[in-house]
Amino acid sequence: MMNLYIFINVLTISRILFAAVIFYLLSTNGNYILILILFFAAGLSDYYDGYLSRKYQKTSQLGEILDPIADKILLIFVFFGLAISLSSYLIGFMGSLIISREIWVSALRDFNSRNNNLGATKVTYLAKVKTATQFFTILVYLIGLASNIMLTIIIADILLILSTLITLYTGYNYTINTFNN
Repeated sequence: MMNLYIFINVLTISRILFAAVIFYLLSTNGNYILILILFFAAGLSDYYDGYLSRKYQKTSQLGEILDPIADKILLIFVFFGLAISLSSYLIGFMGSLIISREIWVSALRDFNSRNNNLGATKVTYLAKVKTATQFFTILVYLIGLASNIMLTIIIADILLILSTLITLYTGYNYTINTFNN
């Protein structure tokens, strides 16, 4: 049987592969039902790699590095694929803000690590809500495309604005925590 560490890392890496395929399909107006299934599978891989690593205490340095990177890669590819597919400046702009915040917080974490201030950017409950809101928003977009119900896209646009505000707020909190210590 495959080593559990390897299996967990394969689940994480699969999100990166799903991201590329989803982007390609979105940018070529591909099969939206297939895109929805792939995104759902990517979400499951995120859930199960975390669940398995916690349940069996099989965390690794590689996994701790790869997991958030895989999430960011998935976000980048899907937001920009949606912006292309829907010809949406809103999705492109909000996606750019979200990705910029993710890069900024990664830089803060590196800075805090070098300065022995890890608590300043420790993952908060609101940051978990942020991630869930981002992925839920993407899911609503994909459901709208797969079902061809454009009202769903408008709802997703509203959720995207809310998700972006939460995202920026958590980045602001991490910034304040970093430089107030």
